[in-house]
Amino acid sequence: MRPKDGHRDERGRERTGAADAIADGVRGAGPGEIPARLCGVAVELLPVTGASVSLHSDGMPVQLGASSAQAAYVTEIQATLGDGPCQSAAQSGTPVLACDLTTGGDVLRWPVFAQQATAAGVRAVYSMPLGNDTVCVGTLDLYRDTPGDLTDRDLRTARLVAGMMTVALMALPRAEDAGDQDGERWLGGLAADHDQVYQATGMIMAQLGVGTDEALARLRAHAFAGGSTALDVARDVVEHRVRFDQE
Repeated sequence: MRPKDGHRDERGRERTGAADAIADGVRGAGPGEIPARLCGVAVELLPVTGASVSLHSDGMPVQLGASSAQAAYVTEIQATLGDGPCQSAAQSGTPVLACDLTTGGDVLRWPVFAQQATAAGVRAVYSMPLGNDTVCVGTLDLYRDTPGDLTDRDLRTARLVAGMMTVALMALPRAEDAGDQDGERWLGGLAADHDQVYQATGMIMAQLGVGTDEALARLRAHAFAGGSTALDVARDVVEHRVRFDQE
């Protein structure tokens, strides 16, 4: 029993150390700062160079925070393509570890994402689902500039951070809790930019007479063809700089 007890004690110390780092990282932060702060903590605790957190709604990741511009950009690539480790983790509700985006199975699974991610300097992605055993509400996405696996200890830490991220997101004020009479979206406007994606999708539905899935697919395809992100094209649609006409 001694080795098992010692192993359990070691894991307890890991959890305590990680929990202390998380507490320090979010101390004094307002609700809107918490997602990005927790992403920064993830980078400090794990052998990764970037992190982002997204909710997943109607097939479109809604980015809430990131540790760096690079992490934010690679997350937007996944949103634009509708493909990548974060999409797979959200669908399966289990961690998805793309340990080498330069060769092998990960490239075969996500060829376009792998090419764009490596062009942006990312060589590995580890996506952790947020939620519980029955519901996945989003993902914590961890990025690294070199290929490689996460150790068992790293995975335990990543799961702990994802669990704390879930608790933090669920605790953020909802519009109805704050008595917002203007119907501000949940999370106090953290996802305000992505509101434009939903608005643009509605406009495309009206312009083409198609359903939500088809409108979102057209938005993504236009973005990919033009080398833009879905968010950039959505802004253009909302501002009437881009219009989708029936062929």
